[in-house]
Amino acid sequence: MRNRLSLASFLPSDDMMMTSYIALLRGVNAGKERRIDMKTLKLLLEHPGFTNVSTYINSGNILFTSDKPKSVLQTDMQAIIQKEFGFDVPVLIKTKKEMKKIADAIPFDWKNDSAQRTDVAYLFDAIDSKKVVKILPLNKAYADIRYVKGAVIWHMMRENYNKSRLNGIIKTDLYQLMTVRNVNTARFLAQN
Repeated sequence: MRNRLSLASFLPSDDMMMTSYIALLRGVNAGKERRIDMKTLKLLLEHPGFTNVSTYINSGNILFTSDKPKSVLQTDMQAIIQKEFGFDVPVLIKTKKEMKKIADAIPFDWKNDSAQRTDVAYLFDAIDSKKVVKILPLNKAYADIRYVKGAVIWHMMRENYNKSRLNGIIKTDLYQLMTVRNVNTARFLAQN
């Protein structure tokens, strides 16, 4: 009996398929300390495990593809950053599909402009729950806050920024388990 090859034997298996990811670095390039040169980081990541690497603005957004699972990528990226830059950086990795789902949950008319402010707080697994909306110390009379798997989205009129108590989030333990991007960045990352 002749051994027949099927088309499936020539196709890559599921574990060899490349996935599009976005890495969100928490707390970098916001002040004089914890500076990461994104061009240098891009070059460091261009090795096995990270392909098609690009960065977006200087706030710690890395787009790439890989056939490795998120947990391995997160550990590898944190180790590369620690070795090269000399400090620990929490890294949150989302798939392109996850980022798109989050961006799609943002109402179309929510923007960042002179009249309104909209941000996306991407959540690390430890706090990724609807309950986080109730715990955050925002004055919900002045801020619309919504949960979607993987993130909390808030929107307010700029004239109500102080009344919303948004700055109060920085003082909470929860703040250490999220990384915030403005709505323009969130939408860009989801589309590219």
